[in-house]
Amino acid sequence: MNSDKARIVVETALLTTEEPISLVELARLFDGEIAPPEIENMLSDLRCKWADSGLELVEVSSGWRFRTKPEMQKFLDRLNPKKPPRYSMAALETLAIIAYRQPVTRGDIEDIRGVAVSTQILKMFESRCWIEVVGHRDVPGRPSLYATTSRFLDDLNMSSISDLPPLQNTNSLFEQQDNNDSGT
Repeated sequence: MNSDKARIVVETALLTTEEPISLVELARLFDGEIAPPEIENMLSDLRCKWADSGLELVEVSSGWRFRTKPEMQKFLDRLNPKKPPRYSMAALETLAIIAYRQPVTRGDIEDIRGVAVSTQILKMFESRCWIEVVGHRDVPGRPSLYATTSRFLDDLNMSSISDLPPLQNTNSLFEQQDNNDSGT
């Protein structure tokens, strides 16, 4: 298969799937005829090809996918005015603690926040597949250890947990949201 045809196959696969596709999965499209380094070159070419459009090819935790460029979202929101879920400050703090300190137990989260963690908050993030139990601490009671998932990274368009903003910037974001919520 020539490289132009292979690039079309990769592009089609990425455009027709909802979930990110890993390099290994993309290589399976060609049944071993095309090596992963060649596929990486195709992905680079596709990034350039789509640079002047409303979509962009991005690499996230579990693979590659097309996404809408952020500046296009306001137009798309007019077609589907569904509002994204709003999370309470307690939920955001809990998620931030898990993301920055993982793996952590419920007790660790409560120690850091200084208040009890609602079971509903943990269940909500588990049902969204943003956190999961990755083990148990070897202490009496064997509490669950929570960590973020690759779905969390994919949904936030990150490749790894190291893509999170520095913690001091996160605090200023929380303060900024508080100011916006109070009308200032």
